[in-house]
Amino acid sequence: MSRLLYVCARPQEGAAAAEYESFRTAADLDPADLDRIDLVRERLPRDAFDRWGGFVVGGSPFNVTDPESTKTEAQRSLETDLERIAREAADQRTHALFTCYGIGVVTRLLGGEVTRAFPEDTGPVVIELTADGERDPILGALATRFSALTAHKEGAGAPPPGAVLLATNDGCPVQAYRVGDHLYATQFHPEPTAQAFTERMAVYRDDGYFDSGDFDAIAARVRAASLSEPHRILHGFAQRVRSH
Repeated sequence: MSRLLYVCARPQEGAAAAEYESFRTAADLDPADLDRIDLVRERLPRDAFDRWGGFVVGGSPFNVTDPESTKTEAQRSLETDLERIAREAADQRTHALFTCYGIGVVTRLLGGEVTRAFPEDTGPVVIELTADGERDPILGALATRFSALTAHKEGAGAPPPGAVLLATNDGCPVQAYRVGDHLYATQFHPEPTAQAFTERMAVYRDDGYFDSGDFDAIAARVRAASLSEPHRILHGFAQRVRSH
């Protein structure tokens, strides 16, 4: 059975620990089957692709579109390591699922454009599968329309060259895509429960994702949303990696 690696890109250690648990639970993995690494504080090992059969990349308050002059050394080094993972997966040498901030890293690496033109508010949105998404080995198991959670300041208007668009909506046209059959990326968060997401909101309530005075109203919308479908992406991805 191939072990997976959760890749942390969050400076906030408490939020990262909770995100790991969300990924593990949604993918239905035992702790022994999902290792973790914190790329904010350490580098990806040279032998990473020998040690792990697949990678799940979490979100981050970082943005790909941050001016290079404002990026910390930690952000620059983790983007370099995330690009290593994305390149290996795009070349079909490992499996990877990038989420939220990570989709921007992959899009830029593949020659696509990431801009501030497609932000989405914090909370639930409706995602629609494309025709290719309905035929996809992982996303094809989902309902054609489902609710998912977003909170991001950047996005893409079109998938990068070589990618197959799997999911979209009006607010941000690129919600999920696949490159080959080893690399997946989602703009929305597939992993959190409503409770986990509201706890994450509390960590980032002053980071410009939403008006802090709206916290209770947004949290109520999150708790009212049906969020079972996005979890099936992680479960399907983990099953796919383990079957290889």
